[in-house]
Amino acid sequence: MTTGFTELALGAALNLGVALLIVRLIYYPLTQEKSYVFTFLAFDTVIYFMLSMLTSEGLSVGVGFGLFAIFSVLRYRTDEIPIREMTYLFVIIALPVINSLMAPTGNVAGLLLANSVTVLVMLALEKGWGFHFTVSLKIAYEQIALIVPERRDELLQDLRARTGLPIQRVRVGNIDFVHDMANLTVYYDERGEGAPQ
Repeated sequence: MTTGFTELALGAALNLGVALLIVRLIYYPLTQEKSYVFTFLAFDTVIYFMLSMLTSEGLSVGVGFGLFAIFSVLRYRTDEIPIREMTYLFVIIALPVINSLMAPTGNVAGLLLANSVTVLVMLALEKGWGFHFTVSLKIAYEQIALIVPERRDELLQDLRARTGLPIQRVRVGNIDFVHDMANLTVYYDERGEGAPQ
């Protein structure tokens, strides 16, 4: 009884610690979305204890993965969640599945490796280490005389001056000659001067 409780408590502490690392130190500093922080940590904690209970009762691991699939399907029954947050939600759902299945085996090295690699990959992707990203932004633009190919340099200069962004290129979408408006998509370096943080 005491050994089972100790295993459960240590596994829960490790699982919650890794979830806190991912949510508090990687996700939250960039977004500061309170509702997603609540969702991620609540999902992580409850799923860990549910799967620990299922495995301790000798139920099939398939039941645990079925639960995992049910939570994954929630995406289709809830408000639209941005792809970045869905990725975090997937990781936060997968971690307790991994931890609850590996903790009772006593494979501490494997457990630490799986959690460490997950945290490091999330950190590397979020910090953009080794990657160069271009951000796109849609703009309604009223000076349609500048959207012709011959005046592309003037268009870019005007957009840079008005937005303060280091715009590198622009793509012209729909053009409304009745209202003298054009829908543009502008592209700029995420880390360039004047880019929003």
